[in-house]
Amino acid sequence: MKLIIGLGNPGEKYIETRHNLGWRVIDYLHQNLKLEDWRLAKKFDSLISQRNTNQEKIILSKPQTMMNNSGRAVKALVDYYKISKQDILIIHDEIDLPLGKIKLQQDRSSAGHRGVQSIIDRLGTKDFIRMRIGIAPRIKNQESPKQNKSAAEQVRIKNTERFVLEKFTEQEEEIIQKSIKKAAQIIETAMK
Repeated sequence: MKLIIGLGNPGEKYIETRHNLGWRVIDYLHQNLKLEDWRLAKKFDSLISQRNTNQEKIILSKPQTMMNNSGRAVKALVDYYKISKQDILIIHDEIDLPLGKIKLQQDRSSAGHRGVQSIIDRLGTKDFIRMRIGIAPRIKNQESPKQNKSAAEQVRIKNTERFVLEKFTEQEEEIIQKSIKKAAQIIETAMK
């Protein structure tokens, strides 16, 4: 059994924000795999969809908690289905990666991502797989010493919380669309 979770925030105002990138990947994957319709499972605080593929059950989840409390939903799913921590994939935005870059990691700290930290706290382990997708903006001029900082450091100076809750610009959206497709392809290939 595999549990694939896209992190995001519920509510209309968050749908297209940078912080909901995990949900967008899950939605794209859901459409490609032609899984059953999403259903609200209150006991998991999640929208879930599932299917048996290659003699294995696949569960997709979009927690309906706020991002910073994602661990509650993940823990409920893991406990109920008795899913091994190594069979969990968490997909989320990552401000410490360049826009559109995808990185897979396992058994790593949250690196300050509060949604991931919530999951680590609730599961009591960091030994699960994470798909991090970069949202850090591209900085055009890096000539002055002040602009030699990484894109993520510059964003933090501006206000990280506000930044992740903003929508992508038109140019960023083009890059993100490609990353969403690539992320889904990686997951589908791994499932085969």
